[in-house]
Amino acid sequence: MHVPVQAIDREIWRDGVASEGTRLIPEETPLALTYNGGAYAVMMGTPQNLEDFAVGFSLDEGIITSVDDIKSLDVVRLDEGIELRMWLAPEDAARISERRRHIAGPTGCGLCGIDSIAEAVRPASIVPQGQSFTPQQIMAAMQAIGPLQSINMQTRAVHAAAFWSPSHGIVALREDVGRHNALDKLAGALARSRTNPSAGMVLLTSRVSVEMVQKTAAIGAPVLVAVSAPTALAVRTAASAGITLIAIARSDGFEVFTHEGRITAHHAQEIIDVVA
Repeated sequence: MHVPVQAIDREIWRDGVASEGTRLIPEETPLALTYNGGAYAVMMGTPQNLEDFAVGFSLDEGIITSVDDIKSLDVVRLDEGIELRMWLAPEDAARISERRRHIAGPTGCGLCGIDSIAEAVRPASIVPQGQSFTPQQIMAAMQAIGPLQSINMQTRAVHAAAFWSPSHGIVALREDVGRHNALDKLAGALARSRTNPSAGMVLLTSRVSVEMVQKTAAIGAPVLVAVSAPTALAVRTAASAGITLIAIARSDGFEVFTHEGRITAHHAQEIIDVVA
């Protein structure tokens, strides 16, 4: 099935008593990415926002440098999965042939199919300075995610990646059973809408591993905020990329691990001065 949520029958045991009912759970589908007729990767993911996923994956993997590099994109639904067929210029297709991988990526895979340690810890892109944010803005941004997670509200089983800017609030939010897929979908959504990534923050409902930092750097966002803790390698990678890494973000605060200079209490001080 190619719908993002399924109603599944199950038996329920509570307080020693059995009952029957159904539960809404997320679908998990093989998503094959092909370029100019050649298979590149198969990822397991939620069958929703697939054009965004195809574009974001291609950008984050370095297969393309702009959404305009994709000359055509077709979503082909097959009995056993979904194929995302992309056609690129011949020179781009030649580059892909050097790094094509014929493997299936599990749902939690963020570094699937690489063949060297150097590729796993490759330096992330350096992000622009972007703008600064107040603690109030950061906490407000994270609190805005929950009501927009439509699949997670039904299933409590998917991750979300969102982009927030001071002028527009949540600009885009994408969900998936895989946290890396959710971030790829967000990257695609931002690229397709021509959103300026330096004007806002990437928000995650998951932990921060190195590939999540690498993908954020590929997007070009200067600030990454997550509800869970980062790994040590993620912190080092964010520091090198110029990304402000904020984690363990809750309603009452957060922790800043790198480039804290983008966090300022300036707006709060202005309010104090006016009141005084």
